[in-house]
Amino acid sequence: MKAIVLLCLLGYALAVDQTYSWYGPGEPNQRDPNTDNVCLTDSASCGCCLMQKQMWRMESFFNMSLTELQRELERAQSVLNNVRASRSAFSVALTDTRRCLGPFREESVVRYQSVFLNLGDGYSTTSGTFTAPRSGVYSLALTVYSDAGSPGATLAACARLCVNGRPVASPSENNLQDQEDSVSAVLALQLRAGDRVNVMLPAGCFLCDDNSHYNTFTGFLLYATD
Repeated sequence: MKAIVLLCLLGYALAVDQTYSWYGPGEPNQRDPNTDNVCLTDSASCGCCLMQKQMWRMESFFNMSLTELQRELERAQSVLNNVRASRSAFSVALTDTRRCLGPFREESVVRYQSVFLNLGDGYSTTSGTFTAPRSGVYSLALTVYSDAGSPGATLAACARLCVNGRPVASPSENNLQDQEDSVSAVLALQLRAGDRVNVMLPAGCFLCDDNSHYNTFTGFLLYATD
């Protein structure tokens, strides 16, 4: 019993000394007169009571800290999920077998059929078009190749990289001094969500490919801007 009384008295002394330090911002730093009156008649009970109050304040403080940490974790998880949802990358080639495309009398869309990567399903092999899933800066790369010895060929490698039907790059190679020609273009473009990117084959141009994949079209999101 003496040990309990001594413990409670010690708790009372610590509680009285620390009473003001556990009040939160804006809380009045005042003592409870009712508690003081009890302490005058029963110091052992008072000390234990004040220790219990201090423990409650500590528990409230740690619960508040845990809640704030949980909020920060949820915000970080939301950012991570947003990054994962915005991943977009594709890389395609013209064909897996020996094939030449063109020349045609009119400009036509190049539909790449061999898919290396289509993260986010932004590229459609049916339409030959990449649709930007969200606004941001994209890296786009195009390599075209042709064989001047192909039957009916009159021009060498040429194509147009277009955004919403507007040409942004027109790589071409037509030196007529050898049988094979190729050329590449690499760009960084600001695209809006829903913008359509494709490769057009101008009239009179042609491309040739096989399982070596000389004709490739690649793009990926560098970073989002929305």
